[in-house]
Amino acid sequence: MELDAWITLAVLIVMLVVLALDRIPPAATVLTATILLLFFGILTEEEAFAGFSNPAPLTVAALYVLARGAEKTGLLGPFVGGVLGKAKDINRLSLTRLLLPTAAVSGFVNNTPLVSMLIGEINSWCAQRNLSPSRLLMPLSFAAILGGTITVIGTSTNLVASGLLEERGEQPLGLFEITPIGGAVALVGLIALLTVVPVLLPLRRDVGKELTDETRDFAIQMKVEDGGSLDGKSVSEAGLRHLEGVYLIEIERGGELITAVSPSRTLRGGDRLTFVGEIERVVDLQKTRGLVSAEADHLLEVDRPGHTFYEAVVGTDSRLAGKTLAELNFRARYQAAVVAIHRAGERVRSKLGQEKIEPGDTLVLLAGTDFRTKSRQNRDFLLVAPLGGDAPTATRKAPIVGGLALAVIGLSAFEVVPIFQAALGAAGLLVLLRVLSLGEARDAIDLNVIVLIAAAFGVGTAMEATGLAEEIASLATSALGGMGDLGLIIALVLATVLVTEIITNNAAVVVILPIGLSIAAAAGMDGRIIAMSIAVAASASFMTPMGYQTNTMVWGPGGYRFFDYIRAGFPVTIAVVMANVAMTYTLA
Repeated sequence: MELDAWITLAVLIVMLVVLALDRIPPAATVLTATILLLFFGILTEEEAFAGFSNPAPLTVAALYVLARGAEKTGLLGPFVGGVLGKAKDINRLSLTRLLLPTAAVSGFVNNTPLVSMLIGEINSWCAQRNLSPSRLLMPLSFAAILGGTITVIGTSTNLVASGLLEERGEQPLGLFEITPIGGAVALVGLIALLTVVPVLLPLRRDVGKELTDETRDFAIQMKVEDGGSLDGKSVSEAGLRHLEGVYLIEIERGGELITAVSPSRTLRGGDRLTFVGEIERVVDLQKTRGLVSAEADHLLEVDRPGHTFYEAVVGTDSRLAGKTLAELNFRARYQAAVVAIHRAGERVRSKLGQEKIEPGDTLVLLAGTDFRTKSRQNRDFLLVAPLGGDAPTATRKAPIVGGLALAVIGLSAFEVVPIFQAALGAAGLLVLLRVLSLGEARDAIDLNVIVLIAAAFGVGTAMEATGLAEEIASLATSALGGMGDLGLIIALVLATVLVTEIITNNAAVVVILPIGLSIAAAAGMDGRIIAMSIAVAASASFMTPMGYQTNTMVWGPGGYRFFDYIRAGFPVTIAVVMANVAMTYTLA
């Protein structure tokens, strides 16, 4: 090998070691490796930073914004409630109803933000039934990973592979071009996931349950929507009977007050329901389909992109003390709406607008991001703390997000416009239509992932330009040539799976893909098929919490231990490797 190839190999080895040690963020590690290759003169400035103008990372960024719009508007809110429904326990049927649609959606929605959206919904569903989310969250991550292999936009890994092919002067991968391999892998993996994993997964407690706080009950009033999903259903059928941490205590109907609510009581449109419960559960009620806040008209008046919930304690010198919200013209004065009240020692019974505020009351407010700063200018509130969460009125814009998502899928699938242009246009429209603020769109983008993808192109280019990839391919061909094409495919798939568990899925594609393409050229195999096989194998990370982002995301909320991933992920890994090798050998 030439000196440049030896230098590139040294940089590559150091990069892999640093990535495996997990001491430095992967994006910083890969970017540093690219800069070193530039410093040694192996890459030109254009080659080193070409990835930052490549459509792949920009497409991923736009998809993150689209996913944030779906999260904010609750586009997927009915999904968890619909697929898990009234189940009182977690079994294979409930798993099947959750995992199959998750895998299908993951084929068209980047799986990392999708899992991020669903974690909160599943935790809420489990909390309402006093169930552990550990039986759902790891399978959720695995199903999203498998679904992400079905199309080129399902995961950033596929987009990286497509971008690397484009850098070599080839056409980018079509939306469904990867489906023959990815679809087979997803099907076989889901079968393994549904048959074996439920037996192997232990029951764990959510780490949040390990800590206990003093419970403070907040009162909130919700209305049953006329003609909505709960109109005409009984309290039990509506799923309001055994909510965890929040209780339905009375119903007001046409001036009549119904207390000691029976589970068989039929709900009617316009009913005003009073709930009492923990602050987190009270806020969660805002997302319940078929219910709207009794203060919905007030919420609409302060609804703006970026609005969120706050907890505010009324001070003794506050102008609020002794007056009702209506008398204070609260919305106009504070640019905020009250959705719930906590009062120590007693329950608030009046309508919120008619209730006189007392010193020490704690209010749950919906307000803008500057509310906390503005509140410091007066003494009306002793304490203002952000609770997070999106305005419940944002759900009215869910059809906009759904329409844009379908447009992105349809336009790219039928090759009307490239996926990059479609995704970028959708992200821009979300801001223009005020579904998201510019700040929300910016914060939705995971810059670490974007920089990692962009910087990775430089490393791949160096491996190609110096002949290192060809040299490694030649050695592999010589060592495994006696096994024929099947042996080479097995070696590539296993190497990719091993590397992706040690480092990250995107970095694994960067390292293995140039080698795989060189091996394919030497063996006379179809390079695009090999590229897709490697991309799918790079997503097959089930045995560690670090190999794939979604595994990391469910680690804490599921209360898992490191060995849980090995125990549950090993059989899934074996199944998908076999499916990948079989399909690749058939097509290549």
